[in-house]
Formats: sequence, C-alpha cells, structure tokens
Amino acid sequence: MVIPKDFPRDPHPGAVPGAQEKFLARLVDGRYVVGLTDDELKERYDVCVDLVEQLLPYCIRKQSENPTWTTADVLRRVHLGLQSKRWGQSLAEIHWIVNRLAVRLGWPQLEGALPKP
Repeated sequence: MVIPKDFPRDPHPGAVPGAQEKFLARLVDGRYVVGLTDDELKERYDVCVDLVEQLLPYCIRKQSENPTWTTADVLRRVHLGLQSKRWGQSLAEIHWIVNRLAVRLGWPQLEGALPKP
C-alpha cells in the first residue's frame, strides 16, 4: 500500500520553549523516533480511509434529505462533526478526510473554506 503524499505525516507537531535548540523524539524499540513510525502512519492512514468509506453514503444521504444544502454545506457539517467526535484525528487529518470525500463524490473541495491545519 502506498500512502498518498498529501496525507498528513505529523498529526501532532510539538514545540518546546527555550533558547537552546531542541528536537522532540520518542524512544521506540530502543531508538529515538521523531514523528510517526511507518506502522503508526499506516494505522492512521487506514483509519482515515475507513472513515472516508463510511462517510460517503452519509454525505449522499444528507444531501438528498436536505435539498437546500450545497455540497459545501454537507462537507462543512462533516468537518464539524469529525472535530466534535474526538476520535483521535488531528485537524490536518480531518481536513484530508473532508477533501478526500469531496474528490470521491466529485464535489468541489473546500480548501479555502476549512481551517488550515
């Protein structure tokens, strides 16, 4: 499986205050790792792809149930819903999910209408 280049690689960037240069790392299997391991990245990608698949019929149903909603309205509501669920996706991943939904549905993406990660 190839993870697309537009998928967020560092969903939880960190910062450490102070004058000296620093880097954030974790000890994983005896090695210091900055960012996600390959397995962690694959797992996060799989979860996001699964959410896209689950949300496709939801978006279609919501648009048919609410004919006054534009495709942008549906996608914005999905974005807000994902943010409120607290399932562990970062803002960057939620943004990716919503834009992937738009692509899969043939709808315009919401680049300028969603908060930037």
